Amino acid sequence: MTDSAALPGEAGRVVVVTGGATGIGAEIVADFAEAGAEVIVADLAEPATDTAKAVYLRVDITRDDDWRDLVERTVEKHGRIDALVNCAAMYRTLGGKHPLEEIGLDDWDQVMRVNVRGTWQAVKAVVPAMSERGGRIVNISSTTARNGSPGFAHYVASKAAVEGFTRAAARELGRRGITVNAVAPGLVDDEATNVLNDAAYVAAAATRRAIPRQMYPADLVGAVRFLSGDGAGFITGQVLVVDGGGIFT
Repeated sequence: MTDSAALPGEAGRVVVVTGGATGIGAEIVADFAEAGAEVIVADLAEPATDTAKAVYLRVDITRDDDWRDLVERTVEKHGRIDALVNCAAMYRTLGGKHPLEEIGLDDWDQVMRVNVRGTWQAVKAVVPAMSERGGRIVNISSTTARNGSPGFAHYVASKAAVEGFTRAAARELGRRGITVNAVAPGLVDDEATNVLNDAAYVAAAATRRAIPRQMYPADLVGAVRFLSGDGAGFITGQVLVVDGGGIFT
């Protein structure tokens, strides 16, 4: 059994963040970089902000060849991968909300391919680079998997699948010293959310929280960094909801 306590401190940690070029992912990248980690951004989108403290690699998370290249280049340079944060997902590009009977087969399959299969492909790609000394995997889910938000059943189903996969992966990888957890944010007031939801819907989300304000990408980074760090070495298979007390689990 791998001793995951051998992981380096934040200043020396090697972290891969999928979907880290924009939105929540970019906030997570900035937080890790500020802490001194070596951050690799895996994304098809161009970085929205300066990534001088991170390495950007153009990666389609559903292509094994792209993952093979990322892992080989990262291990060649750093010798290992310590943490993976799976942030990449189809959300902003859903094109609006639609009743479940109006969602096309191609749309359903595309969301599942990216949000679920892409998460699995990312995990299986980095596990060999973690197995010798252990590692941390954090998957980004959503509170929609619990409250069943109407209008995008394929997205809701994909995030529920991510949580199920998180538990299965945690069960399999624990003996290798690899922890696998998920963070489920509530409705985040950012560009992606405002593309899919009108202002009244976003404003109403704040009133349902124990902490009655909007949630922003920065509210998520503490939970992600904790689950990626030394203090979370005996936590696995869990889903941490971060939504200001809108949902109690």
